[in-house]
Amino acid sequence: MAEYDRLGQDRFLEQYEFGPARSYLLVIDGRTYDSKAIVGAAHGFLPGCKPLAASDFSGGAATVGRLLSRLGFQVTHAESVLTTGELVGLLSSLRPYRSPDGRQALYQPLTLLWAFGRAHQGLARMTAWSETEVALGEFLERHGEKPRPYYPVTALYHAGLWDLGGPWPVPPTHGNAPQRWFATNQPSSGLPAPVYNLVRYSGEARVAAAATLVDKYLQDADHDAILADAGLADAAVADDELPAGDVIVVRSPLEEEYRRLCGIGGSASDRGPRLGQPRISVDILRLKSARRAVLLRSAGHCESPHCTGEPQDTTDAGHPILEVDHVQDLAQGGPDHPEQMIALCPNCHEIKTRGRTREQLRQELLTVANQRHQALLRDEP
Repeated sequence: MAEYDRLGQDRFLEQYEFGPARSYLLVIDGRTYDSKAIVGAAHGFLPGCKPLAASDFSGGAATVGRLLSRLGFQVTHAESVLTTGELVGLLSSLRPYRSPDGRQALYQPLTLLWAFGRAHQGLARMTAWSETEVALGEFLERHGEKPRPYYPVTALYHAGLWDLGGPWPVPPTHGNAPQRWFATNQPSSGLPAPVYNLVRYSGEARVAAAATLVDKYLQDADHDAILADAGLADAAVADDELPAGDVIVVRSPLEEEYRRLCGIGGSASDRGPRLGQPRISVDILRLKSARRAVLLRSAGHCESPHCTGEPQDTTDAGHPILEVDHVQDLAQGGPDHPEQMIALCPNCHEIKTRGRTREQLRQELLTVANQRHQALLRDEP
């Protein structure tokens, strides 16, 4: 720590090749230090040892936080932000329990969807364990798992996807230790603040997170019922909300966000064209992500090449008055994919639907949609 004080944060982190702390800070006499970098550098002060590189060990409450707390140091949460891509990466790295007969347990993805739904509804991030134990236990039981929320919460805590109110000596997931620990400590718990804020306010993050969990872990489950029960199948699931107070939500670059939203739509395309009204959940995720991608692509303007004037007013929420439509009608098997969807002002939408030139216009709109879609994907790695 003396070396950190002498060099300053930037030079210290550069010398030991660490990034700034994203989750936990070491606090000494009111001064804060990047906890993982401190531990890695401190290893080099041991006789005959070298400093540890960032890749040599994992950070977070379960490792660095626990070590420093046991040594008598104060460790606190760092204010940090999370991107949608980083959240998707964390969700894709879950390691659900698999029974000897090969069945994959659904505890962790179910718990996360339950918590994401609460965030979407604006409910409190942290709740008393007595409340979580009942509500989450009932949710797990409704969808085929035993009402044992202490197991997935413990696993998600060790994965950095759950907050138990501070660095605790939380036991491993297996055995009876988690049940005893929660019964004794009764912690308040919930999503970590960066995760909660992201899925609370970002529609892109919400649909990307839900789609990742469904596609990777819930393909053999009744994911329509699960998403509906979690509150993630409503019409606003892909809509952004204005962050409150000092909350910061990082938006992805336009091309990255567009590709991710298109990927959500494309992931469902193997199921064949959707005819008629969407189902309440998975198709809603697909449709809403596709609509959001088209509006993003339009930059707030009608995409018809023959538009003679779009409304200059906005909705109460400040959004442009545009309607996203399928160039090829859904009744004819038109897919929910931005490549064949278009953002139109009300006048152009009426021409496309009822005008005498509608057939010619549809062909032009299909070309425009495809060109704009390909332009945003052109630099895709």
